[in-house]
Amino acid sequence: MNRVASTLVLSLFLVTSAQAQDARKAEVKERLGKVEASLDGWDVPGARRELQALEAILPEEVETLKYFQGRVAFEEGRYDEAIELLQAANIEDKPGSYVRLAKDTRAIVKDYARAESEHFIFFYPKGKDEVLVPYALETLESIHRALAEDLGHRPPGGKIRVEVVNNARELSKVSTLTYQQIQTTGTIAICKFNKLMVTSPKAVARGYDWQDTLAHEYIHLVVSQMSHNTVPIWLHEGLAKFLESRWRGEPGLAMTPSTQALLGRRVKEDKLIPFEKMHPSIAMLPTAEDAATAFAEVYYAIDYVYETQGNKGLREIILGLRDGKPDKKAVESATGMPFAQFEKNWLAHIKKQHFPKELLPPEQVVLKENAKDQDEKKKGREISFGDFAEVTEVPARKFAHLGELMRERNRIKAAAEEYAKAHKLVGDKYESVSNKYALALLELRRLDEAETVLRGSLRVHPGSPGTSVHLGRILLFRKDYQKAKQAYLEALAADPFDPEIHIALTRIHGALGETALVTRTKAASAVLTGLKPEDVEQVSREFMREDKELIETGDMGTPTGKDAAPAAPAKDGGK
Repeated sequence: MNRVASTLVLSLFLVTSAQAQDARKAEVKERLGKVEASLDGWDVPGARRELQALEAILPEEVETLKYFQGRVAFEEGRYDEAIELLQAANIEDKPGSYVRLAKDTRAIVKDYARAESEHFIFFYPKGKDEVLVPYALETLESIHRALAEDLGHRPPGGKIRVEVVNNARELSKVSTLTYQQIQTTGTIAICKFNKLMVTSPKAVARGYDWQDTLAHEYIHLVVSQMSHNTVPIWLHEGLAKFLESRWRGEPGLAMTPSTQALLGRRVKEDKLIPFEKMHPSIAMLPTAEDAATAFAEVYYAIDYVYETQGNKGLREIILGLRDGKPDKKAVESATGMPFAQFEKNWLAHIKKQHFPKELLPPEQVVLKENAKDQDEKKKGREISFGDFAEVTEVPARKFAHLGELMRERNRIKAAAEEYAKAHKLVGDKYESVSNKYALALLELRRLDEAETVLRGSLRVHPGSPGTSVHLGRILLFRKDYQKAKQAYLEALAADPFDPEIHIALTRIHGALGETALVTRTKAASAVLTGLKPEDVEQVSREFMREDKELIETGDMGTPTGKDAAPAAPAKDGGK
């Protein structure tokens, strides 16, 4: 080959090589963009596929590659690997960084136990949180089925990770919320990083609706995945709040009278929270009252869409946002009306609700570390004037205090009369008044009257564990096993660590022939009390026997009669 030809071939080779390099750079840039877009859109399987293609064309030491490998490892729960990769990518270890999140999360969950169902992996602190497992997995599988039916979405990829943290400080470490934000707004759970993170009920003074909360956070996961993370917070929270009751029945059962009363007052005062001010998180609003108001507003926005358009309207909003429509346009397409008209109709929809006439005591998630009274689970004959601190009506509080004095002196009939006076003044407004009155009626064996008082209280304060337990005692005493089962399960949905609930359910499941459930509740009772399984069986047989006092309970909620098994110190493997 002559010199001219050789030069021409070399030139062609260089040009071709340069073009190949440009094409490769373009492919790398495109795939990196797809990895980031997939992670931002909550599509971890998609991000992993793009990464695998990148790994075939990029040297393994490239920092950008290691960064995204670390991100995917973190969102798949492979924390050791995530830390190693992110550090190799020179990501700074500082608050809010993925390195810090991975390190903090690994430190918290490293000794956790785990349990699995068909679609979920549940990680929890060893100890009494073990009792959550079967109920949590049933709740999650139930909401999984419901949303597959309602919204037509099943999360792709492997099983969904659920992590239980011990307290608010740990929740702040595994999330991007500060401890102060969690304290201010009562945030108890978060859906982020392709998983659900929930606080153990043991961290909350009176428990909380932890099963509804699990469902709520799962709905956030589904909505984020369906929409590629394009749903604004006001619609996100509205969907989650409205649908959270689907695991146990119909949607739209989550609104409580106290929240309705608050919303009614804010409507009257013209102090609603604009949708745009709920961004980037309702948890970042200035006060817990603002957060509760915002939740109620968005709940009724979705309630209105569902009332007029059904599940189809909910799906169309989510998919419209996925396809690039702004939130107002997506709502307009789904409802067939201009957004201004939607807002007008939504406000009219709120105003036609039956708001309680008076403002009820607010529902608050009170962390144990903030609780004034650390011995908050008082039952039976225990005396406490502090229980009535919430009663603002002075005459009613005086009658309630007098009732406590009468009970302390074992003058039960006189106590019931004083409680009755307090209850007549305030009705079902205060759980403390209703429950103390009902307990006095129980001691007098005036069961019908006690049941009426307790059911009235539950209408105003649904889900109250103490009230449900007291109602359950009456129903179990009467051998109305199906209704007693429902009452105790409602108590468990707020306070799963009360041993009485599991001991009573052991008796109930046995009476109903539910053998597998007896095994479950016996195991939970053993975890919470330290009793041997055979002793749990004996205690459950004795519980609420006809010759027992309806309020005669020991330190752990177990009977103290002469035939009861000796109570061992309560075990608590948690923090």
